[in-house]
Amino acid sequence: MTANDLFVKIRAKQTFLCVGLDPDPSRFPDSVLETDDPVYEFNKKIADATHKYAVAFKTNIAFYESLGSGGWWSLEKTVEYIRKKYPDIFLIADAKRGDIGNTSKKYAVAWFVNYGFDAITVSPYMGEDSVRPFLEYRDKWTILLAVTSNPGSADFQMNRDSDSGLYLFEKVIRESSSWGHSDNLMFVVGATNPELLKRVRGIVPDHFLLVPGIGAQGGSLPDVVGYGMNEQCGLLVSSSRAIIHADETDEFDRVAGVKAKNIRNELTDYLREYKLI
Repeated sequence: MTANDLFVKIRAKQTFLCVGLDPDPSRFPDSVLETDDPVYEFNKKIADATHKYAVAFKTNIAFYESLGSGGWWSLEKTVEYIRKKYPDIFLIADAKRGDIGNTSKKYAVAWFVNYGFDAITVSPYMGEDSVRPFLEYRDKWTILLAVTSNPGSADFQMNRDSDSGLYLFEKVIRESSSWGHSDNLMFVVGATNPELLKRVRGIVPDHFLLVPGIGAQGGSLPDVVGYGMNEQCGLLVSSSRAIIHADETDEFDRVAGVKAKNIRNELTDYLREYKLI
């Protein structure tokens, strides 16, 4: 899938929402907990309720591996369900992988071949050889961490070089952007630091950006769009808890659908404002 293919999906569905499938069983209603596979049942209902309003789903792998072997099985079934029922969805493994070359090769096989994800989040801080194995897969995407949405992002990412005046995240983006291209490389830029999107766009004007932090983390959607939108939209805005756990009763899927629809409507307005639809 190229950047243009993704833009076609965005225009067709009039949204650039990515719904995070980060299920927390402690927040499930009893009716879900009583099923044979609560995580899978929860994900199915969320996918059914929100797929019309999103172009992407993102599974944060920690929410599955923390449950042991059963969690991995729930993840596999979730991916199979989405692939079969909603094949147009862009599917992201939020796994934050990145290791020495031969290890990254195995990670790439795991997520791209065995699980069949379209994209994976990767840490760039071990350098090109740790990222290259992911970029070698045709029609797959590597999403590099650039400016994350957590408070601790300032510990390293915002360190500034006294000679060049560049933040560390800017140096990372400048260097890593040459490893791939705008059809296989995205960058994570948190919505909690929207003003930094302008600096990111100055380095990679044509790349797609995955923007977490809208919703529960308090990111500003108008600022994200104002600083980050490009001629092909260039944004996947991600929201997880604010959608999937907006309600903890048997109505959770209906409420999630309403929340996703409301965000979609905002995103549609922005696409119209920027004359992209």
